[in-house]
Amino acid sequence: MIAPILFGIIFIAEPYLDSFAESFAAENYTAGTVKTYQSILRKVGHAMDVEGISPSALTLDMAEHLGRKVPRKKTGSVWPYRLARRFAQHLLDIGVTQPVPLTEAQQARATLLANFETYLVKHRGLSPRTIYHTLRFANRFLDHRFGDAIVDPGRLRPADVISFIEHVLAGARRDKAVATHVRIFLQYLFGSGATATNLALSVPRAAKRWGARLPRHLSPEGVEAVLACVRDSPRHGARDYAMLLIMARLGLRAAEVIAIQLDDIDWRAGELLVRGKGKLHDRVPISAEVGEALCRYLREERGPASCRTMFVTHRAPYRPFKDSQIVNAVLKDALKATGQKPVTPYVGSHLLRHSLATQLVNSGASLDEVGDVLRHRSRTSTMIYARLDIDGLRSVAMPWPVAGGAQ
Repeated sequence: MIAPILFGIIFIAEPYLDSFAESFAAENYTAGTVKTYQSILRKVGHAMDVEGISPSALTLDMAEHLGRKVPRKKTGSVWPYRLARRFAQHLLDIGVTQPVPLTEAQQARATLLANFETYLVKHRGLSPRTIYHTLRFANRFLDHRFGDAIVDPGRLRPADVISFIEHVLAGARRDKAVATHVRIFLQYLFGSGATATNLALSVPRAAKRWGARLPRHLSPEGVEAVLACVRDSPRHGARDYAMLLIMARLGLRAAEVIAIQLDDIDWRAGELLVRGKGKLHDRVPISAEVGEALCRYLREERGPASCRTMFVTHRAPYRPFKDSQIVNAVLKDALKATGQKPVTPYVGSHLLRHSLATQLVNSGASLDEVGDVLRHRSRTSTMIYARLDIDGLRSVAMPWPVAGGAQ
């Protein structure tokens, strides 16, 4: 039984494994990693042989289905189904397979979203990150209303909009921007003539209770405990410590940290260029502590990456992070290791940013100074820290008139 199985594996997958392995080697994957991937793909090839699927007929969905049948090692970090999908994409790239033709409904939706993306880029001038989220919510809205049927914007009604907003907000705690994203999509549909009425006017506004609670924050001792825990970690300590230290000392957002480029640091002037929200750039001073942390990371941990992004993955191909979730994960692990319980179940990277602002207010800094450190464009954003400054609020409070002229 062994010989036929091995023959089937080699016959199905082997002719394309070399070119697939070369694509990994070109991205600085180690020889050992490439060998492991080949071993997994041979098992996928065996599954293809068993089900009678030829390489030319392999689709992305088929590859994922087959990859899920391959057991994953408990100590391994490779998901076979993801590797199988990448192999199917490789076969597509080299012309072995052909793309699955879209249905009429899929083609209509793809065209609508492509035109919407062009509108977001050329007419709204939004950042790539905002465009991604706006397109994602537009697609979810179409899924909610039309499912797999052909999209017909003319059939949309205010009740559809309200139903979708309620559906999203009922199932997620942090999708507060859903109303904004959907409103932009509906404005586009009306402006392009796809809808007869401006359904954006029917989008309910999400409540923002600025004074409902104090911002989530840690005490100064708690911040130092988190930083010390990450700094002393034998695994990725220099990188993770540098990222958290920048947020704790300079108040950067997680997305701003992972966007830092090597050329953004002016070592002579001691300044860092921050690529902030809304494509706005600022320069902030770098303390000696932050500079030393960055130097340690560059000397000891940053791999042979070909990109100019400061913080990259520790495993080949040493790419920039896709999003800022890595920062949230590092912070969550540090809180757990130090025995600190977050205020809410969700631990966001803004925890360090809020902690810095809280410490500044408690040390006597004015709200304007806090806004300058956090680079707020609107004073409204800084007002969430007003409840911390009780003495400052007393100084601007109006006297309360009472009977008899007393105050």
